Amino acid sequence: MSTKSIARIALSLALLSGAGVTLSACNTVRGAGQDVSSVGHNVSRGANATQGAIQRNTNASPN
Repeated sequence: MSTKSIARIALSLALLSGAGVTLSACNTVRGAGQDVSSVGHNVSRGANATQGAIQRNTNASPN
């Protein structure tokens, strides 16, 4: 094999490896986004439950 073909193979492997890392990072960011979204939904549910409990216990009317 010549030096050019070895360099071409090495470059191809580097590009494929970089593409693989990039694609796996996208999945990681997507998963992190889903986790943050889930936390946000849980905080909203907790806030709504707390507001309902306060209204029930103080006989306050909702705004």
